[in-house]
Amino acid sequence: MLFLVFISSGLFLGWSLGANDASNIFGSAVGSKMLSFRNAAIIASIFVVIGAVFQGRGGSETLNQLGSVDALGGAFTVALCAAFIVFIMTQRSLPVSTSQAIVGAIIGWSAFTGNPTDYKVLGKIMGSWVSGPLLGMLFAAGLFVLMRWFLRKSKIHVIKLDYYIRIGLIVVGAFGAYSLGANNIANVMGVFFSSAPSLELDFGILTLDGVQILFLLGGLAIALGIFTYSKRVMNKVGNGILSLTPEAAIVVVLAHSLVLFIFSAQSLATLISSLGLPPLPMVPVSSTQVVIGSLLGIGMVKGVREIKFKALWGVAIGWILTPIAAGVLTYVVLFFVQNVFNMQVTLSRLPETIAQPRPAELQEAVEKINMVLPGIFIAAAAIIIVLVVLYFNQQKLRMKAENELLFEQNQSYTSQKVLNELALNVIQMENELLNSKLESKRREFINVALNITEQRSFLDNVATDLDHIIKESDHQEGKSKLAELLLLIKQKMSFSTETAEFYTRIEKIHKDFQTKLEAGFPDLTDQEKRLATLLRVNLSTKEIASLMNITPKSVEIARYRLRKKLKLTKGDNLIQYLTNL
Repeated sequence: MLFLVFISSGLFLGWSLGANDASNIFGSAVGSKMLSFRNAAIIASIFVVIGAVFQGRGGSETLNQLGSVDALGGAFTVALCAAFIVFIMTQRSLPVSTSQAIVGAIIGWSAFTGNPTDYKVLGKIMGSWVSGPLLGMLFAAGLFVLMRWFLRKSKIHVIKLDYYIRIGLIVVGAFGAYSLGANNIANVMGVFFSSAPSLELDFGILTLDGVQILFLLGGLAIALGIFTYSKRVMNKVGNGILSLTPEAAIVVVLAHSLVLFIFSAQSLATLISSLGLPPLPMVPVSSTQVVIGSLLGIGMVKGVREIKFKALWGVAIGWILTPIAAGVLTYVVLFFVQNVFNMQVTLSRLPETIAQPRPAELQEAVEKINMVLPGIFIAAAAIIIVLVVLYFNQQKLRMKAENELLFEQNQSYTSQKVLNELALNVIQMENELLNSKLESKRREFINVALNITEQRSFLDNVATDLDHIIKESDHQEGKSKLAELLLLIKQKMSFSTETAEFYTRIEKIHKDFQTKLEAGFPDLTDQEKRLATLLRVNLSTKEIASLMNITPKSVEIARYRLRKKLKLTKGDNLIQYLTNL
């Protein structure tokens, strides 16, 4: 447990590296909007851990040669100071180099403890600070020219090209994450290399020794940094120095990945040595510097004008300040750690009798732990957890889809309801307007009928009085003239012209009614059809009798006959039936 407390500063440094340097892998892809940050973080985290565990030993050994931090208190302080500097730089969105921070902190430790600094190794590491960006620039320029030539010759459709580039970004990003873990895990856990636990975990298909367990913890810390804090720096790297197209983004990631892989691949170094060539040094290369070099390589091909030198100048200042600040801070903090907290920061000053055993001496006391059965349980538990999470996630997606469908249906129902209400209101307004017109016409017909009735009644009274005068008069000539006048009045009382005009107007307005009546009841006479029309207009019996020139009693008889022909029962309303027809 105490060991975990001491390496907490290294884990903090790993988190800082994940937040800063790991963004170099997918910064270009995320900055060019070809890949989402979430997917980039998942891929980077997985392959960073794999690279750290299985290929991270070479760079750590080189750092250990630079300054062998032989006490946990000193290693804790060195990693803490380097992490603090990286964290401050990250807060200011500067793509700082973790390699320079840890190297500066180790030199600060060597200066404070009086331990020698291997300047040959330091020169080798500093040489990588120059050769790394140069290789990145050369690789990026060459790959970019090759990429443009290939795209010009292949003439791939733009939709297929977009798909291929996305796949390419994922593949080279995974390769870059593996290389980053393999190369830069030395920055995170290199100072604890001498203090690695004497432990072996046997998982059946593979065995992890103490150093690899240390690297596994560091890799997980890097993954945590990627997820929690790398998004801001990704945008800085992707857009701050050179505006990238998706094709340029994939070239940057590939060039960066190749450089980091070269400086961490022990088998490649062995192969080159076997050919008689100078071996490549296994040193932690600054991931940030390589990405900057790759961006410059593309910028040189596209034209110097596209390079944003103002942003590049800010990055260069960070490179200079980082190792100096880390070294000074480590020297100061070590003073307080040793003299205030009485913590041992180096073993080189202890007498031989109480010196702690070195790793080489502990090899025979390595504790081996069989992790096959626990590993099976852990894997089974992980699979069950993943299946449960997937099940609930699927249920959540299904519920979300159902809710969205239900919401759309409700929206559609509400819209349709509003439309129906509007249509109903329009129909009601039209009906009210039509009823108003019909009522106006009905009143007009009633007035006409009343006028005819009144005139007929008046003339009928005048004719009765004239007939009475004729019968009682003794003057023959006067009787003859009165008889002629009476004949004219009776001829006028027929109102045939007015009645014909009235029927014409009323039948024109109720043309559909006449058509339905004739179609439904072909046996009706013209007189019955006229009676039906006058009843539909809702005229009284007296008015109908006057218009039809019959007595009210005859109107009632005609109504009875009409009900029979219309086949109405005793309870049926004749006028309502005609109105609804």
